[in-house]
Order: sequence, then structure tokens, then C-alpha cells
Amino acid sequence: MSLTSKLESLLLVAGKPMPYVTLTKLLSCSGDELKNAVAELEKQYNRKESGIHVLVNDQKVQFSTNPDNKALIADFIKDETTGELTKPSLETLTIIAYRQPVTKEELEQIRGVNCSLILRNLMIRGLVETKEERGGLATTYSVTMDFLRFLGINKVEELPEFRRLHDHESLQQALERVAEMQQ
Repeated sequence: MSLTSKLESLLLVAGKPMPYVTLTKLLSCSGDELKNAVAELEKQYNRKESGIHVLVNDQKVQFSTNPDNKALIADFIKDETTGELTKPSLETLTIIAYRQPVTKEELEQIRGVNCSLILRNLMIRGLVETKEERGGLATTYSVTMDFLRFLGINKVEELPEFRRLHDHESLQQALERVAEMQQ
């Protein structure tokens, strides 16, 4: 795989501005090589007819939608954030609430499916937030204050059976086995 292809994949999955320093570590490349790959993506995507554009600012890069599609995107987001949560969204939100902070990989291990779109939706709704750990190499998800307000609780520990589910031994052992296998 080319460096540009790898960068393209990372930007698509990340869904947020990615610092150059983080990308050079993940891609095992130099700053100049990364800049060249970013320039290739800009040339490929930053065209009027492209629905995706590459944003570059302050040593960070991110995929974004074409500004000409602003109204369409706004309508889509409005529809996505005003309806009821789907069953998969509720499952994901429950896992985050009881296991937080939790990584995307842990969520996907527990649920058995990709959670990228669900996480994006929950963040747009203001129910979930991210925090970068280990120098930006790991992102964890936690519920927000809005989530607590919506449920009428003061802290996640007030959720039904929180302690039992948060500290569930067999789930923790399974996650630890997966982590060991990935090392």
C-alpha cells in the first residue's frame, strides 16, 4: 500500500483533525513524506466536483465535505440527530456509560461490529465525548454531562447496577485477552 493510500484510510476512519506528528508515527514516515502525501490527497480531492475535501491547518489534516454541499449535509445531520436512537446506538451508549472510558476497539470487540458511524452520531447528539490518551495514539469515549442531565442523574455510578456491570470480571478478562493478542 502506498503512503497516500494509508493516509487516506486513516483520515477517513479518524473523522477528526489528525496532527502531523501523530500521523508520522502511525505511518512510520518523515514529515516531508507526509506533506507530499497530503499534497497528493489535496490534488485528488480539493476539486469543485468532489464531495470530499482535505482541510489542512496548524499542522493538522482532516477530511471534510465540500462546502457547496453545506445545505444537504445540514439537513442530513438534522434528521440524524432529531430522531430516536436506534437499538445499536442505545447498545453502544450503554456500553460507554457502564465501561467508560472505553476505546473504539473495545466497543467493537464487545458489540462485534464497526461502531464508527454510531459513535459519530452519539457525538453529534452531544451524548458522548472523546479524550486522547497516550500522546494522541489512543482515543477513549465517555458520556457527557448532557447525557447525565438527560437521564436526571448526577454521575454514572447512579445508573442501575453500575458497579456490577462496570467491574464485570468475565468481560474484563475477555478484553484483556484481546489486548494481549493485539500486542
